[in-house]
Amino acid sequence: MKKKILVFILVVITFVGCKKVNKAEEISSSNQDSAKVDLKEIREITKEAYIYGFPLVDNTRIQYAYFVDKQNPEYKAPWNTIRNIPRVFTSEDKAVQTPNSDTPYSWIGLDLRSEPVVFIIPPIEKSRYWSLQLIDLYTYNFAYLGSRATGNGGGAFMLTGPHWKGDMPKGITKVIQCETDIALGIIRTQLFNAGDLKNVEKIQKNYVIKTLSAYLGKPAPPKAKPLDFVKPLTPEEQKKSLEFFNNLNFALQFCPIHPSEKDLRARFAKIGIQEGKVFNPASLSPEVKNAMDEGIKDAWAEMADLKKKVVTGEVSSGDGFGTREFLKNNYLFRMSGAFLGIYGNSKEEAIYPTYYVDAKGEKLNGKNRYILKFPPGQLPPANSFWSITMYDQPASLLVANSLNRYLLNSTMLGQFKKDADGSLTFFFQSDSPGKDKESNWLPSPKGDFASIMRLYWPKEAALNGTWKQPQLVKI
Repeated sequence: MKKKILVFILVVITFVGCKKVNKAEEISSSNQDSAKVDLKEIREITKEAYIYGFPLVDNTRIQYAYFVDKQNPEYKAPWNTIRNIPRVFTSEDKAVQTPNSDTPYSWIGLDLRSEPVVFIIPPIEKSRYWSLQLIDLYTYNFAYLGSRATGNGGGAFMLTGPHWKGDMPKGITKVIQCETDIALGIIRTQLFNAGDLKNVEKIQKNYVIKTLSAYLGKPAPPKAKPLDFVKPLTPEEQKKSLEFFNNLNFALQFCPIHPSEKDLRARFAKIGIQEGKVFNPASLSPEVKNAMDEGIKDAWAEMADLKKKVVTGEVSSGDGFGTREFLKNNYLFRMSGAFLGIYGNSKEEAIYPTYYVDAKGEKLNGKNRYILKFPPGQLPPANSFWSITMYDQPASLLVANSLNRYLLNSTMLGQFKKDADGSLTFFFQSDSPGKDKESNWLPSPKGDFASIMRLYWPKEAALNGTWKQPQLVKI
């Protein structure tokens, strides 16, 4: 009996610091559900909620840097405004893990609370790949526009939030609904070579976004309240701090409960993880705090086990990206996508064969030298283009080097030197393989590294496994 009373007291203490974000109302300490939660269950729920919530928290961290914090060097633009970046990513870009350096980006932070927005896309020549990836707050890739999905003919595409109801206006090519109030749009426009940049800039300037009222020339509806973000955590803080759950509660208020998650969200609420509540770690008892700390460790242990399967190829990197329907609420896979390469494409749009280890299963390190060899006729099968990009580890950022070269890709084929038998051999190492081989050199850092291959609009041979990526061999 004494033990039950002690558990009740601990759980009550857990919830005293939880308040409404806007109204600052304390959660009642007489919550009947909370009295039923013991330390073991608190740990289990914490693990589940962390795995579920990591993509949302990391997503809001990036969105804060890109669309809210004007003092941040990574800031892009206000909400519902396109920011075109007329260049590719370099080693100076540090907000996003494993960024691509193939395609100049256009970024759009989407606030859909007040009204829909309309994307107006110009016609683009058929030979040039482009895509508009639409990502909700969960990090689901809920829709695509682009060469593969809708073609290069242009059009006007309307994006609505979860609460909007209405008919498709005249002149709209397609209506797409997002299940969260906050979302993200990423436009990738293919760059053929350095001299092609002006052509990309011209296309980017013709990407237009308007609110529906502006598109129709009608008065705008009342504006939603300003987005008052909580202070984001750094990636390292996210891994350990219980403030993580305060950031998660902030994000959840923009995520109406999906029917398939009604019971799950109710389970999270047992430990104060609920949309629109303030989660105050300082109010936790030492016992409850320890149980939650252990729950976070459990989540990362599961993530580490899954990463091993990704490294060995048992799980494809593409398994972590896609729609809710594709992922089937597999929250660990969704977390892996956010952790290993947030905003990665769905596999039908792009796949990402990875290199974390060499052919013998040993970790890649710049103290060694490696070759990657494509036999004749065995280059990556892509409808658009392919690339191989170098990243340091564990940060997964682009690597500064003397050539200012971050990748090798199919648009560079004319520059590469082939072997006598027609094979194509690339060199992965920190120092030059020799002037005569530098055209095929992908510079690595001095320490640990990984490399990601990208196939944009992959062909069926890549999707069904007929084509196999070659192994990276240490020499």
